[in-house]
Amino acid sequence: MKRAPAPPKKQMLHFVFGGELKDLDQTEFKNLDEIEIVGLFPDHSSAVAAWRAKAQASVDNAQMRYFVAHLHRLLDPDEHEEEGDDHA
Repeated sequence: MKRAPAPPKKQMLHFVFGGELKDLDQTEFKNLDEIEIVGLFPDHSSAVAAWRAKAQASVDNAQMRYFVAHLHRLLDPDEHEEEGDDHA
């Protein structure tokens, strides 16, 4: 008996970016012209993998920080209004 194909996984866009911060206690960048755009990712796990790689590569620069932005929450806020902020 053949199994039905799994339904396509819903795309959950995430944006990874980073740069040097002015102060480690805040999220204000030193120079907006030097923000690094790592990329757009179709799901949280691939975004976290990219974030982790960039963060580990910049471990020698204490001012450098990378972030994962949940674009899918901005694009479809009604669908995600009950979600908690338990992700990076």
